[in-house]
Amino acid sequence: MAAGWVGPCGAHGPRWALLLRPPLCLACVVETLGDGTASLVRKKHVLSRLHDALAWQALPVVQLLAPDERVCGRLIGTLFGMLHTVEDGGALDLFVEVLVRLVVELKSEQYLRCILDESQKELCKATTMRGSLPTFILLGKLTDAIPGFADVLVVEHSNLMDHLLMGLMYPNEGIKAAVCYLYGKLYSSPVGTERLSAHFEERLCGLFLNTLGRAQTKELQINCLGLLKELLKSDHLVSILMNNSKTEEESENPDFLEGENPLPLVLKKLLLTRDEMLQAASSHCVAAVLVHSPSRYAPAFIHADVPEFLFECLSCNSEILIWSVYCCLLLLTEERLFFSKCHTVYGIESLVRSLRDVLQLNNLELHKQGLLLFTEILKRQPVEIKLFTNRGVCIEAIEVLMETVNCPVLEVVVEAVRAVAAFLRKDHLSSPPVPYEELQKLLEAVLKRCADLSPPQSSKRHTSDRLFSVSQSHPANRNLSRVPQRQGQLLLNTLESFRNACRLAVEFQSEPMAQENAFTAPNSESKDTLSNFSEFLLRICDSLLIPMVVIYLETAVSPSVMEVFISTLNTLFTVVPNMRNKFSKKLASSSFIRLTLELKARFCSVQSNPALNQACSSFLCNLCLSLYSATEKERTSSQEEQEISELLQKDLPQLNYTIAESVLLLAETPEPFSLDQSLCSHQHCFILLLYFAYTLEDRFVPEAELFLAIRNFLLSAQDCGDCPPPYILRAALYLLAVCQDKGKALDSRSLCTIRRILDNLPSLSLVYVHCPLLVKFFLRYPEFMGRFGHQVLQLWFSWGDCEQTETEEAGFGVSDQLNSANPLLPILKSNSSILLILLDLVCSGSVEVAWKVLTTLKTFLEKNEDVLVCDLLRSQFLQILQQLLVESSSASLQANRNLPVLLSLLFLVQLRSKGVRELDSTDFKLLHQVSNLCGKCRPRDTDLLQPSLNFLYWSLHQTTPCSQQRAVAVLLSNVSLLELLQKVLECTWLRSPPSEPACLSSEDALLCSAWLLVASLLLYQHRYNIEVHQTLSLDLTEVLNAVIFRKKQPILLLVSIMQFLRAVLRQNFSSSLLVIVGQNSAQGATQPQPSSLQDAALHPLSTQQVFSIVVSLQNLLVHVQLQKHLLLSQAVVACLETLVEYLYVKNQDVALHVASQPWHRFLLFTLLNGGQKSFLQPEVLRLMTLFLRYQSSNIISQKEISQILQEATEANLAELPEATSRALHLFLCQVQSSGCQVEPVQPGTVQTLLERLLGQRSPCVKHQDVVCLGSVAVSLSHVGD
Repeated sequence: MAAGWVGPCGAHGPRWALLLRPPLCLACVVETLGDGTASLVRKKHVLSRLHDALAWQALPVVQLLAPDERVCGRLIGTLFGMLHTVEDGGALDLFVEVLVRLVVELKSEQYLRCILDESQKELCKATTMRGSLPTFILLGKLTDAIPGFADVLVVEHSNLMDHLLMGLMYPNEGIKAAVCYLYGKLYSSPVGTERLSAHFEERLCGLFLNTLGRAQTKELQINCLGLLKELLKSDHLVSILMNNSKTEEESENPDFLEGENPLPLVLKKLLLTRDEMLQAASSHCVAAVLVHSPSRYAPAFIHADVPEFLFECLSCNSEILIWSVYCCLLLLTEERLFFSKCHTVYGIESLVRSLRDVLQLNNLELHKQGLLLFTEILKRQPVEIKLFTNRGVCIEAIEVLMETVNCPVLEVVVEAVRAVAAFLRKDHLSSPPVPYEELQKLLEAVLKRCADLSPPQSSKRHTSDRLFSVSQSHPANRNLSRVPQRQGQLLLNTLESFRNACRLAVEFQSEPMAQENAFTAPNSESKDTLSNFSEFLLRICDSLLIPMVVIYLETAVSPSVMEVFISTLNTLFTVVPNMRNKFSKKLASSSFIRLTLELKARFCSVQSNPALNQACSSFLCNLCLSLYSATEKERTSSQEEQEISELLQKDLPQLNYTIAESVLLLAETPEPFSLDQSLCSHQHCFILLLYFAYTLEDRFVPEAELFLAIRNFLLSAQDCGDCPPPYILRAALYLLAVCQDKGKALDSRSLCTIRRILDNLPSLSLVYVHCPLLVKFFLRYPEFMGRFGHQVLQLWFSWGDCEQTETEEAGFGVSDQLNSANPLLPILKSNSSILLILLDLVCSGSVEVAWKVLTTLKTFLEKNEDVLVCDLLRSQFLQILQQLLVESSSASLQANRNLPVLLSLLFLVQLRSKGVRELDSTDFKLLHQVSNLCGKCRPRDTDLLQPSLNFLYWSLHQTTPCSQQRAVAVLLSNVSLLELLQKVLECTWLRSPPSEPACLSSEDALLCSAWLLVASLLLYQHRYNIEVHQTLSLDLTEVLNAVIFRKKQPILLLVSIMQFLRAVLRQNFSSSLLVIVGQNSAQGATQPQPSSLQDAALHPLSTQQVFSIVVSLQNLLVHVQLQKHLLLSQAVVACLETLVEYLYVKNQDVALHVASQPWHRFLLFTLLNGGQKSFLQPEVLRLMTLFLRYQSSNIISQKEISQILQEATEANLAELPEATSRALHLFLCQVQSSGCQVEPVQPGTVQTLLERLLGQRSPCVKHQDVVCLGSVAVSLSHVGD
């Protein structure tokens, strides 16, 4: 019957029909398979149809067969019988698969046991092993398909193992493969593993290893490895397998594989194949062995050189194989022999290149596993064995780490940064030249990546405020619960990387070859130096690392993270030794003392987190010692520094209180007769921490509260008879001083206690701190100022180089109190009696101290004009000046740097006197001393002469006529002074013109003062007819040329020379004090008669000189109009007035000719067309007055007079400047007295304006007449009158 159609055969009916295409009759299938005459081809076809039916319509097949046990039994028996008769391999596989599927679908133990019984019989009656092959295959497939079948075989058919062993010994790899497959299924069951353990140990182990070692076909190799994989799940079986392996000496025998093969060598042999599947399976088996006990089993694989071949496998493209190799090598890293045999040195290049290639794959787990392996190798590599013997591999490793750090996946970045931390080891990077530049890029990439992945900053609070921004009442806040776990881990790894880099820099400081790149070309600069790398670490810590941790502190605080962070900062102290002090100041000013104390209080109480406690204590100790060496430069006591170090090292680990508790601790009093000094030590330690924090403006305890606590501490110490060491007293006094403004004034008991403590000290310098607040504290209380004021101020001015200290402190954000130019000035202003102590210091102190005191007083007087201390100072100045002059010889005056400052201060005191006053005896004594001092000087002693001449000039002008006459007499009697003035004036013609005409050098300033003083002496000697003991001689031509040609002279020097010229013109060149040389006497013989008569009349001037002077003065007025220089304009107009007056006396025609020059009218219009465009300008009004006086009608007309009167009538005369008001008064008086033709109403207008001006003058406040222009004293009335 055909095996496909129902219908025409009609024998079985539709009950056995299966709806397939074409339809299938199940009864026909059974009959065909049982028909001994049917061909194998037909049976295979029918069996194939049945296979399809079981695959797609298993339920209908089961429903047809299950009710009829006879049919089922017949079909199963037929199929089982055919297994042992079919020789075709393909047909055999098909029969086995259909039989297994059928048994599985029927789910009947009856049929399964039937097959078992038949299989047992078949194995027993089989004459050859080839006949047993189908049975082995069937049992293996059934074991695989039916759960629990392996247990049945092991428990109920244990004699099956004898047949399996015989099959394994049979020289046919197909049979061996089937046996190994069945064994693998049996050992996959826990029951099978337990029951067959002894069987394996006694009979199977050696046979299996031999089979595995000699397997040639891939099928056998795979099945053997599958069995091995199941065996390796059992720790006991692994022990058996590995113990069956030979010793190290036997493994070195090349013939050993011919006997009993050890497992490591067998697996190594599989690694040598080119089949990546076998390599992966082999490496997986190696890992399966090692996972039980790496320390126990790894040596066998290492001695067999398995790691070498594992590294070689990394060059493949199979992700599965690479993963397996990574796992094996990772387990091998737990055995030190792996490193001592130099397998890592051999394979590191392969690993680095594998990591580089793996990064191109989209397999994150592979990335993480590779980085984990790399990290473990870097961490565990022995120091004595260099891992990177090739610098190129080292650079390539850095590049791979850079690429992994920049990976967008956080998990990979975390592992990458861990690898970076392990990589930064001295022995990994000690091969010269050290790649510092690449390391900088790597660290910068790590820090930036961590910063990018950190939680966002929520506010800009203080660093230490951020530490406790999360409530402390919740235990969850003690870990990383508020931030993602991996972000916290990334931060921790980043900090460890940076700490290792810092340690690396410190370790390389002792390696000469690591200082710089030895391969740098001559005369070229390399960036690959340890110095640059160290500075980079310090710089990036400040700019990136610390801000990143601060942001993290806003969200959570982890003890482990903070321990690494604090220890990193502690290491940085030694990275750049010359920057240690600056770094310490930066940390202290950024509240790191407070931060560390709060960390200790929060996490280190009751002896918890000892590592964090040790890190914080060590950091605080080093920070304080650095601050001590930075702030106590004047103290070189190594013993004191040693005591502070011992105190901090001993007590900081125990100082785990909150800040509030520590403040309360200060006020506690030790028990009487107690031998326990821990309380005092804790108090001293906390006071030192407060002291160093407060010096850098980290005031984390309220000032009023701290002031009270320190006061109580001192009272308690005194009551107990305990005298704290000087460095503790120094800190306590400083804290009292800086908190004084916020605290109450000390009572008498406290003052007496502090004074008693200080009196017991050998020197106040032991407790002195160079701080203005401490000085203010001592000078605040009369009890202290009288007893210690002199010593404190002496220490203030003798304490080192203040400017250098202030400059250094200014760079690190220190208080403005210490950065101001002179912080003592506000203290002086609040208590002027301190000036007496300062002046006493000038007499009693050293030259350096005296100079600083005088400089301070000078600055004080310059900035505080409202403080009236002149009378107090002048008598003291006289005493000091007398002392200096007595103690100093004439030759040493120039070397005395205090004398110029004293003279400048003396002039400043005189300059502070408002208005005219009578000179007293002290003034005349000072005048005498200063004039004598000038006589001992040389013209080049500008620093001495400048303030001295200013003082002499002031004494002549800012006093009454009576005192003025006496002062002139004193000066004219001093021959040496006049000789000096003669020499100074002669230097005018020798000076070289400066590059800038407006520039006033010290030499030019001295010339200005000398010309002004000589002009004043000429004026007042003539006025009072004072006797002259020494004359001055000057070349008139040189004086006139100085005005005519100017030669880029400074304006003030020109004004001074014109004042001299005015003085000699007023006296008609006939003064008993002055001798004019260089007069023109022979010109008349060669010139026409009229000209010689004019020259004779104008003697000692010539007509040409007169007109040259007039033109020069006119040009100067135009220049003044452009430059807006009021003083020069007044001097020019005054000089022109005096010149015309002189000419009018000598020759009226020449005077009227000069006054009537048409150029004057053009000059007036030039002045009027300037900025103000008004007649009410002092120089315009004085010129108008001059032209009216000499009836220059062609210069000034009735129209101009009317315009001036109209403008004056409309102006608010009270608001006019004093010079303008005085010039207008002179003009009106000249109009009234000149009798010029005016309009009928104008005389009344002139009178009204004069009365208004007189009314405005009466209440006018007298302004300062002598002013200081640059460094030159100038009397405005002297120049403008």
